[in-house]
Amino acid sequence: MPESALQETAHEIVTAAAPDAVFAALADAPAWPAVFPPTVHVERIERTGSTERLRIWATANGALRGWTSRRELDERGRRIRFRQEVSAHPVAAMGGEWIVEEDGPGRTRVRLTHDFRAADDTTQTLQWIHRAVDRNSRAELEALRTAVERPDAGAPFTFEDTVRIEGKAGDVYDFLYRSSLWAERLAHVARIEVTEDEPGLQHMEMDTRTPDGSVHTTVSARVCFPEERIVYKQLRTPPLLSLHLGTWTLRDEGGALAVTSAHTIAVVRSVIPAVLGEGAGEQEALEFVRGALGRNSLLTLNAAKEYAQSRV
Repeated sequence: MPESALQETAHEIVTAAAPDAVFAALADAPAWPAVFPPTVHVERIERTGSTERLRIWATANGALRGWTSRRELDERGRRIRFRQEVSAHPVAAMGGEWIVEEDGPGRTRVRLTHDFRAADDTTQTLQWIHRAVDRNSRAELEALRTAVERPDAGAPFTFEDTVRIEGKAGDVYDFLYRSSLWAERLAHVARIEVTEDEPGLQHMEMDTRTPDGSVHTTVSARVCFPEERIVYKQLRTPPLLSLHLGTWTLRDEGGALAVTSAHTIAVVRSVIPAVLGEGAGEQEALEFVRGALGRNSLLTLNAAKEYAQSRV
């Protein structure tokens, strides 16, 4: 079969942030889920000098995909070259470069280039990839500008809750993984729909009941690591939040199982008065969200505990 034709794209923005700050945000790949909307989870596999390998999970045209990339970081030149080692179908190969340049006093130009080959050269496949690259590139560049300028987003805040369980890790993981059953198992879940196009990569839409009886809808992407952890990112957040990342982690602690629910959130400062009333500030908003998410996490953890311990 002949090799598919090389496709090339380029996108750019100008931001009112220092070049070094922009480059630092791009260099810190494990923090990308807090910066880029399509990115769900990033793990640094290895790093040697200026070379690193990453495992990345992100959405493309609404579908969650995972791949492995190698990056070369040129800190002095403010360039980061990347090349996917293992691409996700229908992409056969993909690479590109982040280029950070001064653009006058107090301004930075950021260019993002891609080159790729498709699994086949059909119009449908090429259009799908071009749409995904264009949508993600635009979203990533705008999100990068928001992150480095931070006009309205609060700083990320992380908290966690832990429950010790005298049960098997497989049973606890099964409870958390089979979230499609949560509407039957958890009183605060009014409705849930889960799809899993690839093993361990889930798309979840959930209606959650609040103590006052109202219901809000969230949409999340989840990356599942059997009997170890489940990492997720809310793709649709409540109005008060600009960011919600979460992890369910299982670890052995002295013969018992410690199961932790961790959250990283950021609030939208401008909507705080409308949601919490005039006079409320960022600290009150963080405490409000921490209380709501912590309450639901503990309800889920305790239900998982009851389920697992009943099977011992």
